[in-house]
Amino acid sequence: MQAPDMRTSKTGLILTGGGARAAYQVGVIKAVRELLPMPERNPFHIVCGTSAGAINAAALAVFADNFDAGVQNLIEVWENFRAYHVYRSDPFGIIAKSAAHWLAAMLRIQRSSPISLLDNAPLGEMLRRSLDLGRIQENIDTGALYALSITCSGYTSGQSVSFYQGGPGVVAWERTQRVGSATALRVEHLMASSALPFIFPAVKINREFFGDGSMRQIAPISPALHLGADRVLVIGSGRQNVEPPRVNSNTYPSLAQIAGHALNSIFLDSLNVDIERVARINRTISLIPQDKAKEAGMALRKIDVLVMSPSQQISRIATRYLGELPLSVRFMLRGVGAMSRNGSNLASYLLFERGFCRALIDLGYQDTMARRAEMLEFLGGGN
Repeated sequence: MQAPDMRTSKTGLILTGGGARAAYQVGVIKAVRELLPMPERNPFHIVCGTSAGAINAAALAVFADNFDAGVQNLIEVWENFRAYHVYRSDPFGIIAKSAAHWLAAMLRIQRSSPISLLDNAPLGEMLRRSLDLGRIQENIDTGALYALSITCSGYTSGQSVSFYQGGPGVVAWERTQRVGSATALRVEHLMASSALPFIFPAVKINREFFGDGSMRQIAPISPALHLGADRVLVIGSGRQNVEPPRVNSNTYPSLAQIAGHALNSIFLDSLNVDIERVARINRTISLIPQDKAKEAGMALRKIDVLVMSPSQQISRIATRYLGELPLSVRFMLRGVGAMSRNGSNLASYLLFERGFCRALIDLGYQDTMARRAEMLEFLGGGN
């Protein structure tokens, strides 16, 4: 973590992935707005998003000149979400188009491989209609925002690419399996970053197809640090440091259980490891006298990190709202075991329905207010 040249304190916001689980982030941000003495002032100079968190990050960047309005916009969208706003959920879109293509490919009836399980064209249409991404550069130019980054995973290169739009002091970076690339961010970047593997189609950007940014993202916090943040608020989509349950089962796991486990590994494991890494580096830096560090040319800095994550298991919350999904989606999920309690992890990523989203918004809000003192100290430290 080397100090960048521009050295004014910058607060970063990191929004991770998780499909419909990203509604939790909105609840946390809602509480942050309430705790601010000036809610219209954007407290986050740098915003980094991955997967569904990329969409929330872009929305906040578009409204960086009015944080209050940006948060209200997110609340209104997420509280009124329906699955058909995100992906085709009609019987033709689910069964005749997607499922039939998979079956035809497996039976070698058609030569081309199916692109994805679901068609998320409605999400792209909604983003183009509701987000004026041109305002991102306007907010950067006026100083309301310093930088926005959207992380995607390249299917050919295997690299984690953080596409960013930022101020003149930002320099592109390249590390093992991860790079930072300056560009004018478009809806295509948001669609690529949120393309859940197997479920939503990859998106071609320049010469490569990209998918969900959480894949191969071994250091989720690093984009914010490369962009100049020295303190970051990280909002995750799963519980941290949970004791594994004692299991004694002879029942073979369903396809939904295996898929849900794989998605949890993609979205949760690398974040936990990166948080531990930053804490370890901070401890090491605290043991090195500043004068000795300067003599040795070690331009290292301590990173203040606050992590907000759900206090309850989201998969259990999801089981209460599975019935809100369209009949055609329930039919598809039931076939792989995702409508049962053991398979609800998979369903939780696709549960873009009002009841579930509102429950997660409320959970995020309550979790943040329960840690009110910590959050106030963090927000106050950026002044």
